[in-house]
Amino acid sequence: MENTLALALSHATEVGAIAASRMAGFGDKKKADHEAVEAIRGYLNQVEFNGRIVIGEGERDEAPMLYIGEKVGTGKGQMVDIAVDPLENTNATASFSNGAIVVLAASEKGGLFHAPDMYMDKLIVPEQAKDYVDIDAPPQKNLQAIAKGLERDIRDLVVVILDRERNEELISKVREAGARVQLIADGDLIPGVAGCMRGSGIHAVMGIGAAPETVITAAALRCLKGGLQARFWPKNEEEKIRLKQMGARVDKVYTQDDLASGKTVLFCATGVTDGSILKGVRFFGAGARTQTLVTSTQSKKIRFIDTTHVLDHDAIKFRL
Repeated sequence: MENTLALALSHATEVGAIAASRMAGFGDKKKADHEAVEAIRGYLNQVEFNGRIVIGEGERDEAPMLYIGEKVGTGKGQMVDIAVDPLENTNATASFSNGAIVVLAASEKGGLFHAPDMYMDKLIVPEQAKDYVDIDAPPQKNLQAIAKGLERDIRDLVVVILDRERNEELISKVREAGARVQLIADGDLIPGVAGCMRGSGIHAVMGIGAAPETVITAAALRCLKGGLQARFWPKNEEEKIRLKQMGARVDKVYTQDDLASGKTVLFCATGVTDGSILKGVRFFGAGARTQTLVTSTQSKKIRFIDTTHVLDHDAIKFRL
């Protein structure tokens, strides 16, 4: 699957990133999301495969989405499940700040978990620490395990946590244990990926964030051999009932192997604005330049693809 689809899927995230980046800085996150959705959908429907969206985007923000169950592709060829976030971190795009990406994961049919649009408590660590951490253990104990695995002191660790009221107690405990906390306003997907890559300056991601993005992160970790532990964090009884109806368990700790269980898993992400591991779209004349991360369980390679797109003059309305 990788040989036939990896490049095509990376093109999908690239066209989505270019479309979204034209809206960067104008303060309209829904418009930016809409442009990315339309570009990705239009491209995917030209690809010769039988695709199905199993994780879409937009329900929480009332934004346009590639909806769950939507068919994409020509309908011919292999059956592929796709988890997509057409614009991760819409706020960063609207404000032209760092951290916006277009991202998707793919696997054979049934290879990606159908996570509902709610929250999960998560712990993401590099390969060197994944066998020694426990999401139910105190943060200090997990930080000790991470530090030992990476041959560092706890004070050298940087832990990324979403800056939310629900994570305040965790933030305090991580700091009390002696590690540094990098608070982010939105978008913990790429930090989770970066934490499993040496040299990123991120050593763990902790805290409560969105479940669909956790599945996409799990797909990347399958390729990068990182570790993830996550448990659903329903806000009320209604969400507990919904989880049960979907066959998910509130008490179960899910790993990257549970959430992205496919034999072959692909992951692609393209920067919209500059971030920790990906540069944003840069326009010039009648073209644009993108940077995309592509990896898979099959190739066991991490590719950073720097692409120059020659576009129609009429299509370039903004030169940045």
